[in-house]
Amino acid sequence: MPRQIETENRHGPRYLASLEVKAEWDATNGEHVVAEGITENVGPEGTLVHLPRQLPDVGSRVRLEVLGEGGEKLQVIAEVLRIERNPGHPLAALQVLGETDEWKGLIWEPAAPRVAPPPPPAEGETEPEAEEDDDLAN
Repeated sequence: MPRQIETENRHGPRYLASLEVKAEWDATNGEHVVAEGITENVGPEGTLVHLPRQLPDVGSRVRLEVLGEGGEKLQVIAEVLRIERNPGHPLAALQVLGETDEWKGLIWEPAAPRVAPPPPPAEGETEPEAEEDDDLAN
């Protein structure tokens, strides 16, 4: 019996980021829904969003407004890929449709982890020099 291998279709790393969002969509009953939430993580083409009150249907389109780390707003249209109906923490996985360059530049890249450079040496101290190992050099 052949094995079926399931792979995730991701286009880059996801970064933990808590950004404020406003999502709007039309429910199947015709009601226009506006919900506020917070991103859990962001990827180069989408995000996982915590929407505490109501979730859109899988396959539906959502107008998403995201407030970036620098205070700038980005509005995109996204498709709902999946939802998690955890009563304590409902989530929607959204894929950005178009505007991915703006998404990457304003949302995804700024969310990347930053490694701080080492602190400069205190006054009067000098930086230790790398020692050469003669055994490895020969």
